[in-house]
Amino acid sequence: MKTHIFKVDINNIDNNVIVKAAEIIKSGGLVAFPTETVYGLGGDGLNPNAAKKIYSAKGRPSDNPLILHISDIGQLSPLVREIPENALKLAKEFWPGPLTMIFKKSDIVPNETSGGLDTVAVRFPVNKVAQALITASGTPIAAPSANTSGRPSPTRASHVEYDLNGKIDMIIDGGACKFGLESTIIDVTGNIPCLLRPGSITLEMLRSVLGEVNVDKAVVSKLDKGELPKAPGMKYKHYSPSADVVIVRGDRNKMVDKINELISQTDKGLKVGVIATEENKERYINCEVLVAGSIKEPETIAANLFKMLRKCDHHHIDRVFAEGLCEDELGLAIMNRLKKAAGYCIIEV
Repeated sequence: MKTHIFKVDINNIDNNVIVKAAEIIKSGGLVAFPTETVYGLGGDGLNPNAAKKIYSAKGRPSDNPLILHISDIGQLSPLVREIPENALKLAKEFWPGPLTMIFKKSDIVPNETSGGLDTVAVRFPVNKVAQALITASGTPIAAPSANTSGRPSPTRASHVEYDLNGKIDMIIDGGACKFGLESTIIDVTGNIPCLLRPGSITLEMLRSVLGEVNVDKAVVSKLDKGELPKAPGMKYKHYSPSADVVIVRGDRNKMVDKINELISQTDKGLKVGVIATEENKERYINCEVLVAGSIKEPETIAANLFKMLRKCDHHHIDRVFAEGLCEDELGLAIMNRLKKAAGYCIIEV
């Protein structure tokens, strides 16, 4: 299969590209496209065979549910059994945007899309290219991140090409993604909504709208063996470069000292990297420093995290030490991704 790549200007979208991509979706094919979070690998969300193609292209376990993307709030009702009041409150505040909600699914949503669950994940992205593609396709688009399963999520079209070239029909290159972390996922099926995956819509923001919001244990720790994931990214190791990743967290000065100590103890035949903040980048020795962003501006770290993890492979780094962050506000989402990339290998100082 030849993968066609088309660049689009998000402020002046070439409708011919959108029409070509929509025809691929309608015919059961796969198109990677930009959203404000990461690039998505899109297929017809109501076509079981398209869902199977998505799993196959990514090498993704079929019990890992997909997210349905819509381009108008009116498209939600046919996909779900009911729309709870809490969902309406969240939609009013955060849709379109980087928020996914879990509903009880209707009969038109195939089990292949929902990972065999009786629930469905739905998102209304704000990215104009994504909206145009969904509208032109005339169907909700099922779209996990457009990467090989387990690899860092793609925030640029070049990341998609590296992982999936020859495995999918088309890539729409809409430039770098704004947020750089996948959407926040919240389950609204119960009396008390539950955060399943943190993102740019933070727990604090959700609670400011809803009041009480629970946090699933999978946000901060691994699922138990045999436990089904309720949402994408909950069960399996994710976001991992080929290198071993170790998180070091605690007092900022002690953290830097510990990382330098670990670097000195690493076999000299291994290439070592550090995913660091702007504030500490000059403090590491005998390693390659990958600057994710500033601790004062965590959104810069979120936007660059997956790019830095991919750089580890491109720079042939064998072992990576990553600075840990406080798990509040956006730090919860950043640490959630880092923990999965590290397989929960954390050193406390």
